[in-house]
Amino acid sequence: MSIPTTQAVLDSGLYEAMKALSMPHARRQAAELLETARVQRWGPHETLAAVLDIEVAGRQAVSLQRRLRALGVPESKTLATFNAELSTVPDQTLQYLTELDWVNRQENLVIAGPAGTGKTHLCQALAHKVVTTGGKAQWLTLAQLEELVAAYRVDNRVDKKIHTLTNCDLVVIDDIGLLPVSDQAAEALYRVVEACYERTSIALSSNLHPASFDTLMPKTLATATVDRLLHHAHLVQTSGDSVRMTQALSTSIIPT
Repeated sequence: MSIPTTQAVLDSGLYEAMKALSMPHARRQAAELLETARVQRWGPHETLAAVLDIEVAGRQAVSLQRRLRALGVPESKTLATFNAELSTVPDQTLQYLTELDWVNRQENLVIAGPAGTGKTHLCQALAHKVVTTGGKAQWLTLAQLEELVAAYRVDNRVDKKIHTLTNCDLVVIDDIGLLPVSDQAAEALYRVVEACYERTSIALSSNLHPASFDTLMPKTLATATVDRLLHHAHLVQTSGDSVRMTQALSTSIIPT
């Protein structure tokens, strides 16, 4: 037996009321839901609860997808795909980081080590978990920060734009130290760290220890940045060879 359409089940007043109340998810499933309610002999309370549950679940799913898109990291970079066996981050440290208590306390995370040792993947995975557990996160490179400052300096909205990052639970700044840092990029890094200080957690990955940031940017600016960054921070250092290179070499076919 085919299920009638929503318009056939609901009178025009109810259908239009659901549209006016912006209940697209419940409206789309209303026909099937009411048919189930009839067959199962649900009472008004059960039926209303089911309608609201469908709408809430639909809105939560849409919100999650919106926040994941805003995060801007590959969907594959999750804790499930992070290979802890190939990482030099201690298991106890990794467990602590993934519980996200440090994010709830607005503390920072700095992961320093050679290229290819899982720093970016771990930061992206932590940000992904923040989002999938109901929070907001933003992933940025230093180049993107520099572009942000340049774009909003034109009409003097830099401070306002950077302040919007404090609405996030976690801001990830990736790959500091791989490329030369311009004065504008150094300024952008400082501005974000200063804006987020004791308000929003920062997870920063770098191939340099923060103590060496004065080799990348003016010493005064580096000192002020690192002082705020490390005041409430967890410093994790990775080591070893590049995981990507190791995996590539292990799967290469060498002709004989």
